[in-house]
Amino acid sequence: MDEVEKVADRIAIIDHGEIQAIWTIDELKKQTKKKTLDDVFLELTWRDIREELVSESEWIRARVQAKRRG
Repeated sequence: MDEVEKVADRIAIIDHGEIQAIWTIDELKKQTKKKTLDDVFLELTWRDIREELVSESEWIRARVQAKRRG
């Protein structure tokens, strides 16, 4: 998210295809009372990015193993 702060004036936080917020970065931080965009995202989506990535990678691993088994 550091890159986003360097190049964007306004951003949209999208979670599973649904727009949660569209504001400037400063407005997002002020509205959520968070200091980083990562924390803003977590506040607005109520999910932990790492948890989602872990469950997604587990799902992919299970699909690969199932294909190998035939």
